[in-house]
Amino acid sequence: MASESYVSPRRRAIDEAIYGIANGEEDALKDLYEQASGAVYAYALTVTGNLYDAQDIMHDTFVRIYESAPSYISKGKPMSWILRIVKNLCYDKFRSNSRRADVTELQLERQLVESGAEPIDRLVITKCLTELGEDERKIVVMRAVGGLKHREIAKELDLPLNTVLSKYKRAIAKLREFMKGEYYD
Repeated sequence: MASESYVSPRRRAIDEAIYGIANGEEDALKDLYEQASGAVYAYALTVTGNLYDAQDIMHDTFVRIYESAPSYISKGKPMSWILRIVKNLCYDKFRSNSRRADVTELQLERQLVESGAEPIDRLVITKCLTELGEDERKIVVMRAVGGLKHREIAKELDLPLNTVLSKYKRAIAKLREFMKGEYYD
């Protein structure tokens, strides 16, 4: 007796939005953007380390989704398909720039102010991008900004789930220590 595997409502909604785009439904792209833009932006930000590049890649991702939707075949994990597009666009950008764009703390602070982020959010984001190790930074931003689950992060970063969990826990502890030292001394 074959059992049908469970598909979360979020996955189902994202799948439906992609199929809606393919079928020319008027609000499908808007629906997809509302559901996936946070994760797309967070992933692009963790890879590029630059707010402007992340915004460009997010835009390009939704253009690519719009163009590729007619050939999309659901395998029950639409975010994996979307994040693969993001990853490829990030790597294309790196290849075209031939190196990663470095951002100074002053530039990062200016970008965060322009983005409208709250002061505490700017502080946390700044520390995520400048103080944490690369894997820790990616994991925290994908989780906190993108809302991805630890399992999804593990799959996207090709890391064991336990590694993702421990790096996330360590990174959060580092951020807490920073906040404690910054605000409670």
